[in-house]
Amino acid sequence: MDDSKRAPWVVGVSGASGTPYAAAVLRGLLEAGESVDLVISRAARLTLLDETGEPFRDAHWRADLESLLARGADGTPDAFPRGVLDLSAVRYWPAGDLAAGPSSGSYPAKGMLIVPASTACVAGVALGLSKDLLQRAASVTLKERRPLVVAVRETPLGGQTLRHLVALDDAGAVVLPASPAFYAGATHIQHLVDFVAGRALDAAGVSHKLYRRWEGELGGGRADAQGTQPPMP
Repeated sequence: MDDSKRAPWVVGVSGASGTPYAAAVLRGLLEAGESVDLVISRAARLTLLDETGEPFRDAHWRADLESLLARGADGTPDAFPRGVLDLSAVRYWPAGDLAAGPSSGSYPAKGMLIVPASTACVAGVALGLSKDLLQRAASVTLKERRPLVVAVRETPLGGQTLRHLVALDDAGAVVLPASPAFYAGATHIQHLVDFVAGRALDAAGVSHKLYRRWEGELGGGRADAQGTQPPMP
């Protein structure tokens, strides 16, 4: 890809539980032919290790990313085939690199998705703390009036976090709780994860086929569950 024409989506992964959501969003963006700039917080590395049993290393980020994208939401190591997604469309930035491209408003990003977003990340972005690249990139996205989707993953939500989420909504962000729906006829944990990822991509305006959309037909989800739903990879 010609870097002079490259306009990526920044994907931030914070330390909240829910790394399968991040993997599903990344797969959706790459399948749609989008470029991605990836930022993984220090806390997210610990969550990745806890939820997948595998590290995410700066020096080996491409191999670690390939393993993450191949892993199913149920933990199956190779639920998705390797070598299908174009990882050359991904640029990785360490979270401590505050001189990275996404830290500047002049960097030509399309917008940003934070998936999942922890309450600490939500607070940092709402208050404009910019304590790491993830928070700085989100602040830049807001000030440049680009789309920012914040997939908060926490329950229950305390008053302080709710106030921070309202502040983000007032600033123009889309607050998208990681709350799967069941009308699409989910029969597997991956379907529930893909629903949330698909809604995040909807909010960003990126086309995808991650979930069955409501078409005004009662019982359509049950029909899918009986055999019309696309099979899991």
